[in-house]
Amino acid sequence: WLTNGGPKVAQFEAQLSEYFGGRPVRVFNSGTCTMEIALRIAGIGPGDEVITTPISWVATANVILEVGATPVFADIDPVTRNIDLDRLEAAITPRTRAIIPVYLAGLPVDMDRLYAIADKHKLRVVEDAAQAFGSTWKGRRIGAFGDFASFSFQVNKNLTTGEGGCLVMNTPEEAVLAEKYRLQGVTRSGVDGIDVDVLGGKYNMTDIAAAIGLGQLKTIDAVNTHRRALVAHYFECFGPDFEAQSGAQLPVRALDSSNCHLFQIILPDRGPTTRADFMTRMKDEHNVGTGFHYAAIHLFTLYRELGFHEGMFPESERIGRLTVTLPLFYAMTDADVERSVR
Repeated sequence: WLTNGGPKVAQFEAQLSEYFGGRPVRVFNSGTCTMEIALRIAGIGPGDEVITTPISWVATANVILEVGATPVFADIDPVTRNIDLDRLEAAITPRTRAIIPVYLAGLPVDMDRLYAIADKHKLRVVEDAAQAFGSTWKGRRIGAFGDFASFSFQVNKNLTTGEGGCLVMNTPEEAVLAEKYRLQGVTRSGVDGIDVDVLGGKYNMTDIAAAIGLGQLKTIDAVNTHRRALVAHYFECFGPDFEAQSGAQLPVRALDSSNCHLFQIILPDRGPTTRADFMTRMKDEHNVGTGFHYAAIHLFTLYRELGFHEGMFPESERIGRLTVTLPLFYAMTDADVERSVR
C-alpha cells in the first residue's frame, strides 16, 4: 500500500494518539497544512484576527492569510525569543479569534499563562509546535494537553517522515472534520457512497511516509536525549564567561523542557563582522555549516504590502538580523560540538 488510507497511516495515528495521552491525532503531508486546517476547524476566516510572532518560518503567518484572516504580530521576548505574552495580550482586539504561539527551537512558552490569556479572552489556540516534538511543560508532553497542537515531520525535525506533520485535536468531531479537509472534503459510506460537504485539499500523508514515522517514533526519546546532551556540551564548551566576553547571546538553558531542536546564538549587534561573513568563514575556514532561524516575517515584501514596516517589532528585527544556528543533529558527537565552538 503506497498512499492514502493505508494501514501504516492508521497505525502511525494510533501510536501518536497514545504518545499524546489518547487525544485524537491525524497525519498530513506537511506541518503547514495542519495549522491551516486547525484554523478552518475553529471557524477562523475573513474579518478575524490571529496573533502570532514575527520570528518563525513564514508558513506560520501565511496560513492566516490562506483562511482569509488578518495576521497580527506581537514582538518577542529577547531572552526566550518566543512571543512575548504581555505584548500578545496587549494586541488582542474585539476581532481577535485565535493565537498561534511558536515554540522556537523546541522551547515552549509559559503554557499556564498562554492558556490563561486564551481562556480570559475566549480565544482558540493553534500551537505551532513544529519544532517541539518531545518537549514538555512541567513534565507534560507538548500536545498532550491544551487546544490544537501542530507538529512538523519535515526532514530536519527530531522526528521525520521526510515531509509530513500531524495535528492533535480535542474531539472525535474535530478529527472527522480534519479528515474531510485532508482529502477534498470527501466522506465515504458503504460500498459506493460518496459526498463532499466542505472545501478540502490534497493533504494526505502517504503510507510510505507513515512507515518511516513509525520507525522514527520508536527512537524519539533516545534521539531527544542525545540532542540534549549535545546542547549541554555546547554550553560547557562556550563556558560561563562567553556572553560577557564576546557580546553574543546564547539560548536559554532549558534542557528539562526543550527537545533541543536547534542551537542558536545571537551575534553582537555591533560586531566586527556581518552575519553573512561569519557564516561564510565558518564554512570556508572551518568546514562547519550554519544557518539562521528566522528572518522577521513582517519585513518580507508580502507583509510590507499589508502595511508592516521596520521599527514595528524591534526585538524580532534584531534577532532576525543576528541569529545564527550552529550544527545540531543526531549523528553529531562531542568532538563535532567542540569543533563548531572553536
